[in-house]
Amino acid sequence: MALPILAPIVGPLVTLRAATDADRDPLVGILSEPEVSVWWVGYTPERVQSEFIEDESSRIIEVEGQCVGAMFVLRGEDPEYPTTVMHLFLATGFRGRRIGEEALARAIRVEFAEGITRVTLDPNIHNEGAIRSYERLGFKRIGVLRDYQVRPGGHLEDALFMDLTRSDFPDGPPLPPR
Repeated sequence: MALPILAPIVGPLVTLRAATDADRDPLVGILSEPEVSVWWVGYTPERVQSEFIEDESSRIIEVEGQCVGAMFVLRGEDPEYPTTVMHLFLATGFRGRRIGEEALARAIRVEFAEGITRVTLDPNIHNEGAIRSYERLGFKRIGVLRDYQVRPGGHLEDALFMDLTRSDFPDGPPLPPR
């Protein structure tokens, strides 16, 4: 199912919006930060252009007019399985303010309002900070995806499969207090 044209989703701190060419360099910079690039490996300016700027499934996470991260909103195409997969990253300097949680909660609320019934995440099993953040939003640990991610040097690491369903939160997950 194709995503609709994205109108900005504006919260008290976070705005989610479509990517523009002006976001390319900030995204390359964020994806080059050691604490980001450990999980998001191999992002060149060309790959950022292709996967974020030119792809309708990407959303920019903006705070006070500044690009501070991005997310993918990958909606399934089979109406029998109304599921969306999400992935996100945030600049290191903006962590600890629950910005990622607000971005996810707002994106999930839109997905649920448009008929999606389940959102899944698959963080690296060692990304404990992200996993804690997702659990605060209500995501449940479903299981381990073994040998899921190819890491630098070619070895494989597991991911944690997590989900949140509309039946858990009919109006969407709780928003972080502001």
